[in-house]
Amino acid sequence: MTSRTIAHHRLINQQITGADFSEPDELIRWMGCIQAQDFAAAKWAIGNRINGITEAEIDRQFNDGIILRTHILRPTWHFVSPEDIGWILKLSAPKIKVFNKTLHRKLGIDENTLTRSKHIIAKALMDGKQLTREQLIVLLKKGKINTDDIRSNFLMMDAELDGMICSGARHGKQFTYALLEERVPDTHVMDHEAAIAELTKRYFLSRGPATLQDFTWWSKLNLSEAKMGIEMNKKLLAHEVINGQAYWFSSDMDLRQKPKNSLHLLPAFDEYTVAYKDRSDILKPAYHKQSGNGIFKPVIMLNGQIAGTWKRTEYKSKVLLETYPFSAKDQLPEQLIKKAAEKYARFVEKELVEAN
Repeated sequence: MTSRTIAHHRLINQQITGADFSEPDELIRWMGCIQAQDFAAAKWAIGNRINGITEAEIDRQFNDGIILRTHILRPTWHFVSPEDIGWILKLSAPKIKVFNKTLHRKLGIDENTLTRSKHIIAKALMDGKQLTREQLIVLLKKGKINTDDIRSNFLMMDAELDGMICSGARHGKQFTYALLEERVPDTHVMDHEAAIAELTKRYFLSRGPATLQDFTWWSKLNLSEAKMGIEMNKKLLAHEVINGQAYWFSSDMDLRQKPKNSLHLLPAFDEYTVAYKDRSDILKPAYHKQSGNGIFKPVIMLNGQIAGTWKRTEYKSKVLLETYPFSAKDQLPEQLIKKAAEKYARFVEKELVEAN
């Protein structure tokens, strides 16, 4: 395999080309979870992978609790399916809590504070109530809990990691929290080894070809757990060694398939870039800074390689998309750019305005 073929198969497995799913929850289950600290970007990450879906439809499913958003890996916000939130949290939360302890000490957050805050939050959200962070902060302050600086973020996150709260419906543009047991009355859990096996399977089937180091970066499992996960999935996975590095992927993947020309406008924090520790197969070192390391800026993906950045300006009924190739020598195919821009315009249900 070459970098071109690795990128080609990742585009397919990540559903960016040849989408297999028609519903966001189906896609998210295939992916395991989708990074979502930038809500608008994460919705477009879904929209890029499901033909014909609109932003409004994703908003509706989010508000209805068909898809959820919570801190579940690394730690940052992710979209996750209600069917998966229980077992992924059980696997990942202890690791995130260990990571957070150092920050808790710096912020003066002790176990008593966490317990008291969760009691206040749980009481406030009982009987189907959904409250914003600001509303919950008011109640925490009344309970003599310090929420200055970013303390409230860690108090909410700890309640998420304990499986007590998750995303509720949005009130206008504001996010709310709801009790997880009310949002998902029957959360599915599994034992530790089964959860490792399932997360490993989801990762390599949806993001392969990828390395063991890529997987540990994404999942934050330790090396021995990741190796165990691969061993438990050895009938489903195959690998190929390239420059001394083993790349793992579905054993059903057709390595003879030839890459096709494609262009996609990916959002910041898209799983196509953020799910890998080593991005050298899709990003040249010379373009790290211009692309925000391939993570922090929306990027143009040309034949699986990051070739530039793009930005959108949205108006009431129109959207303007502008593209910025990394080099004047890199001529982006106009027809493919137009097709990708039209796809985004259909997603947000606005008229596309061409840049002058």
